Amino acid sequence: MIKSFSTYAIIQASDLANIDFDQIGETSADTLRYNLAGTEFVIKWDTTPTFISDGSVVPVSELTHQEALALMATAEWSEPIPVE
Repeated sequence: MIKSFSTYAIIQASDLANIDFDQIGETSADTLRYNLAGTEFVIKWDTTPTFISDGSVVPVSELTHQEALALMATAEWSEPIPVE
């Protein structure tokens, strides 16, 4: 069964060293989804990670699953599909 997460957050790439992968749905920096510029990535969780609650990492924004899907479909996060 695929796990569903309740909260998604956009994080600045400069905060990568502060991410505790044991507290989120991703397992490493290699499994994160980055924007095309490489300046931000998305994480997901059910219980707010301590690095968010203690202010070590301040999300650019917090999103629902639907909002995250919509963001991932934008030009900043997805390469356009070439028209043949």
